Amino acid sequence: MSTPEQAARPGPLYGQFPTALRFSVRDQTRNRLAWLLLLVFVPVWYLVMDAMAGGEPLDFKLYATGEVLHVDGGHLTLITAGLNGVTMIAGFVVFDAVRRSLAFDRRLVFAGYRQSTLIGAKTLAVAAVATGIALYTALAVLFFWRPAAAAWFAVLAGFTVIALAYGGLGLLLGVLVKRDLEGFFLIIMGGLMDTFLQNPLGNPLANEPVLQWFPSFGPMQFAAGASFADTALWGHLGLGLAWAAGFSAVGLVIFRVRTGDKRRREKKRPPLA
Repeated sequence: MSTPEQAARPGPLYGQFPTALRFSVRDQTRNRLAWLLLLVFVPVWYLVMDAMAGGEPLDFKLYATGEVLHVDGGHLTLITAGLNGVTMIAGFVVFDAVRRSLAFDRRLVFAGYRQSTLIGAKTLAVAAVATGIALYTALAVLFFWRPAAAAWFAVLAGFTVIALAYGGLGLLLGVLVKRDLEGFFLIIMGGLMDTFLQNPLGNPLANEPVLQWFPSFGPMQFAAGASFADTALWGHLGLGLAWAAGFSAVGLVIFRVRTGDKRRREKKRPPLA
């Protein structure tokens, strides 16, 4: 049987990307605990949050229009609960995969794989996995709330963008943090605080301007605007994409540096006499 290194031997440049993509997707889909959390935790989380929120009316501010919406607290809480579930699972999956595969990625570069190929494959894999997580989370919400089709697609878009943002954060932490506990703590606590603060049901300051500096602010505004005011806040969705791009860009720069170290050391090593 061939080893992973032998299976990943580079062929022609055009053949490197499918192989690199296959390894990236495999690394991000082999975490059974994460997928168990997705399948079980998300519906249970929705059930608990929906039972706690009930149908209590809430005031929610759309910053793009300045309008204060009077919304169903249960429905708004389902959006924030979905955002919260997506942030933790997407961040956890990508962080765990990137951290565990970093040494193997170094070997691939040393074996002849171009770093740009690995970066492209890893980026596409993160986007695919994040989209899948967001889709499942948006479908699960239909068991508790049946919004109009346009509103549901807006919720899906918001979930997808925040999944991309925290997937990017997971990528950044995966190449930056040395131990699992540190990365998991940052993702879980960051995602919990980020999304919890957006909901006025549990946070009296949820309509304050300071929340505009949080990653989930744009996706939350977009999903709530389409769901409760028939307003498409594309600029706010773009704000969430900017967070995703920023996290990913910094993470990929660090990934390039860390996977290139070994190759540079080998080049600088003096030849044996």
